[in-house]
Amino acid sequence: MRTANTRSIVIWTLVALVGAAGWAVLALSRGEEVSAAWMVAAALGSYAIAYRFYSKFIANKVLKVDKTRATPAERLNNGIDFHPTDRRVLLGHHFAAIAGAGPLVGPVLAAQMGYLPGTIWIIVGVIFAGAVQDMVVLFFSTRRDGRSLGQMAREEIGPFGGAAALLAAFAIMIILLGVLALVIVNALAESPWGTFSIAMTIPIALLMGFYLRVLRPGRVTEVSLIGIALLLLALVSGRWVAESSWADTFTLEPSTLVIWLVAYGFIASILPVWMLLAPRDYLSTFMKIGTIFLLALGVVIALPTLKMDAVTDFASRGDGPVFAGSLFPFVFITIACGALSGFHSLISSGTTPKMIQKETQVRMIGYGSMLMESSVAVMALIAASVIDPGLYFAMNAPAGVIGDSVQNASQVVGSWGYQISPEDLAAAARNVEEASLLSRTGGAPTLAIGISDIFSQITGDSLRAFWYHFAIMFEALFILTALDAGTRVGRFMLQDTLGNLYKPFKNVSWKPGLVITSAIVCGLWGYFLWVGVHEPLGGINQLFPIFGISNQLLAAVALAVCTTLLVKSGRLKWAWVTGVPLAWDATVTLTASWQKVFSSDPRVGFFKQRSVYQDAIDRGEVLAPAKNMDDMRTVVTNSTVDGVLSAVLALLIVIVIVDATRVCIRHVRRPALSTLSEAPYVESKIVAPAGLIPTREEKEEEHDAVGAAPGS
Repeated sequence: MRTANTRSIVIWTLVALVGAAGWAVLALSRGEEVSAAWMVAAALGSYAIAYRFYSKFIANKVLKVDKTRATPAERLNNGIDFHPTDRRVLLGHHFAAIAGAGPLVGPVLAAQMGYLPGTIWIIVGVIFAGAVQDMVVLFFSTRRDGRSLGQMAREEIGPFGGAAALLAAFAIMIILLGVLALVIVNALAESPWGTFSIAMTIPIALLMGFYLRVLRPGRVTEVSLIGIALLLLALVSGRWVAESSWADTFTLEPSTLVIWLVAYGFIASILPVWMLLAPRDYLSTFMKIGTIFLLALGVVIALPTLKMDAVTDFASRGDGPVFAGSLFPFVFITIACGALSGFHSLISSGTTPKMIQKETQVRMIGYGSMLMESSVAVMALIAASVIDPGLYFAMNAPAGVIGDSVQNASQVVGSWGYQISPEDLAAAARNVEEASLLSRTGGAPTLAIGISDIFSQITGDSLRAFWYHFAIMFEALFILTALDAGTRVGRFMLQDTLGNLYKPFKNVSWKPGLVITSAIVCGLWGYFLWVGVHEPLGGINQLFPIFGISNQLLAAVALAVCTTLLVKSGRLKWAWVTGVPLAWDATVTLTASWQKVFSSDPRVGFFKQRSVYQDAIDRGEVLAPAKNMDDMRTVVTNSTVDGVLSAVLALLIVIVIVDATRVCIRHVRRPALSTLSEAPYVESKIVAPAGLIPTREEKEEEHDAVGAAPGS
């Protein structure tokens, strides 16, 4: 035992030293060349320490997870929504569901401020806020029959604050799904390779679902190998299709993609979870984790240099071309999902608690999955920081700022202090077989350029175009898995809410209810998607700011509910675990909301932007980047809607936090008045490991268990 302890101490000391060395180089280097490998070292060292020690402390000391307690998946198993799922498959599903556009796009945009602020927030934020939120929400939802976040707020905080939380959570979910879908449409439009490859993941997932359920129950390894082989075939076949006579069939207009996406979201949300959702997310996880792992490996092998400044002048001036606003609070809002995401709380109180086998697995699935997503954000920030800063700003600045020619773009970017010649801009586009890379806003193309740059340093320049288009398709697949799980969670939320008015809706597997609510949810986010696709100025430009703010406001709701539950369940001394992140998130997000609503800078404030464009309309004048009066009226409408939504959502979140504070104070003063809606204890009959790799004791338990699942 002493030898094992000594070995453990040595190993973890080395891990800590690697992480500390990475942080030291990133923080202290000024003017020297810094390898991106140091960013990887800082991230992985920090993640390892946090998971080994902090997450274990929270699981065992704060939450006191109980392996003998049956989960909703075991007690309420109906084969549709409640279904005990192998921890490896569920880890894949949960990670795929939470990892959407945010960790890919947000850090790329935040690179405008330099690589250091983003790196600090992504890593520190996930350890103390994002991963904590995901794990604690998953635990409390599992203790409450898989209740949604809004319903938990209503039951634990009260009808007033709970109603505000329900309304805010559902409205934010619709906005998030609309933006996620819009990013997919922008990535797949006119791309037969990407469209075909992603379409093929659906029949592959159906095959995997039936294989595990009917043909070979429990054979996770077998179905994984089959799925990986078919996925790789689909990826390679996508390029063949793009170069064949079938290309026109899979070359879809944005409007057509909207219809297909809404139809897919509806079907995926009503089919049994084992049939499509879980195997498809599990399948896509191989590609997600595989690509990120290869990217990290590529960074270590190629040792690319971080070309972006550690901290740029835009961080202090707040007049950046990618997004306007100062470092505080907008770098936190922009990065969003890679450090802290309210969307995750909806998954952690949606599909996952209805599928988890054991309470002890909340650490691996909740905390571990969020660390995995944060690593994606770090890789995205690296990809944006290793390319030429001149190219970065030319790709991410709007066309109305840099123009539509490489000559004009070169001059404008040069005026910001980042030199790049027209020839270099043209060559960068040719190298990836694109007509132009100017104003490819939204973050996804920039990430693809960074990935292709790193991989081509290892495989050679001849594959640069292949890696670019592979990365574009990879990003679309990344986001689509969040869309289908999010739609299902939206359905759960609406059913929970309508169940307060008509009791049959409370049964989330009641067929008329699930069809009706699925149709409503898909129709709502489909409307946002349709408007975004047909907006003259580009829907992503109008929706992404409110996407970031909404996501962080939702995190404040989740952390407020978690803090309230910690207090009410007798864990007052541990309430700081979620209370401190709540205070930080509320400060940052409400500051950002205030500025977006009331700022006198038209680049920041929605209402100021509205008044500027409305005054111009009254004068009969067209302002850039609008091209006609219809565009001008669109800007006015969108600015108004965004401003009103930002104000209303911020007000709802303030109500939730104030009411949660009231409930906590009342409980401390008079505990007898508090009630908990926790499901009664039922002994579990399932034997399953807590982590990815079973311990010796867990192997013995599985071996001795009567009726253990085959292949487990």
